[in-house]
Amino acid sequence: MPTPPVSLRDRFIDWRNRLVANPGFQRWSARFPLTRGIARRKAAAVFDIAAGFVYSQVLGACVELQIFERLRDRRADPAELARECGLAEDPMRRLLLAADSLNLLERRDTQFTLGELGAAVLANPGVIAMVEHNRWLYRDLTDPVALLRGEHSPELAAFWPYATGNEGDAARYSELMAASQSMVADDILDAADLSDRHHLWDIAGGNGTFASHALDRWPQLTATVLDLPPVAALASQNFAAKGLSDRARSLSGDMFRAPLGDEEPRLFGKPDVVSLVRVVHDHNDDAVKALLSAIRASLDPGGRLLLAEPMAESAGAETFGHAYFGLYLLAMGSGRPRTGSELLKMLADAGFRNGREIRTYRPHMVRVLVAEI
Repeated sequence: MPTPPVSLRDRFIDWRNRLVANPGFQRWSARFPLTRGIARRKAAAVFDIAAGFVYSQVLGACVELQIFERLRDRRADPAELARECGLAEDPMRRLLLAADSLNLLERRDTQFTLGELGAAVLANPGVIAMVEHNRWLYRDLTDPVALLRGEHSPELAAFWPYATGNEGDAARYSELMAASQSMVADDILDAADLSDRHHLWDIAGGNGTFASHALDRWPQLTATVLDLPPVAALASQNFAAKGLSDRARSLSGDMFRAPLGDEEPRLFGKPDVVSLVRVVHDHNDDAVKALLSAIRASLDPGGRLLLAEPMAESAGAETFGHAYFGLYLLAMGSGRPRTGSELLKMLADAGFRNGREIRTYRPHMVRVLVAEI
């Protein structure tokens, strides 16, 4: 196979990297007035990558000790918070100062209150749930090279039943799925208008969180949620608790065997919209291709597919895809982050037409693709 020609851009990048890797150039650029600011920013960026795990543990400690909840409407000094949390005063002060440096808290003289980022965390229970959940991921990343080599059994994989075939603790993972979907449900539904749809099938819809949001927004809509048996039971309970049992039902099943439950009586008629919310990236390519093909075969002409999840290489959130989800899904044992273009091609290959992205308010959290048959 012939070697591709080296572009001028590639040559420039190679020259730049050799220059930046030279210790003498680094010392010079840190002193020279026109490059000093750039050199400091690059050095700080490298340090932030190296220290990122420590930063995440500061956030984790604040979540576990409920620091944000304790400071919701007040200021407090380290001694007061130490007593409430069962810590000595010095360690508490260290934690508070660390959180202040990360803008999670804000120091006011000798007291502390919520910072801008801490207030944002407090406003979103889904973020808190993910921070708590990341403990399993961090254990798996204790030896990242062993994880990459497949030399140990990741703890995270045991959490997700569809990755291992073990249904395990349905309540535990359903709670996280619900928190995750609550974070993005309104963003998805603001972008994807379902006012002309009548029956939504939410595949792997967990305890019905996304379907409930859709039903609240559009009174003409009915919904069916398909998920593993213990999760489907939780969805039925939630629909009943919200007074939605006359418009929503849940079905137990494996989405790779009967994605639309053809063997089940269709209480609300045939679906005209199917949703996959934060589902596709959890599965490998062959499984996704089979699922999309089965969904396409189950929809009548005019039927619509709604695919929503975080996607790789999203502008302004590049680290979410390949860095976070790339390693997360490796530890989970299934799936990979995909770009929007990759997913649109998979939709086209499955027989969908007019595949396109519709804008969401927070594309770093979720992006939305729609396609029809």
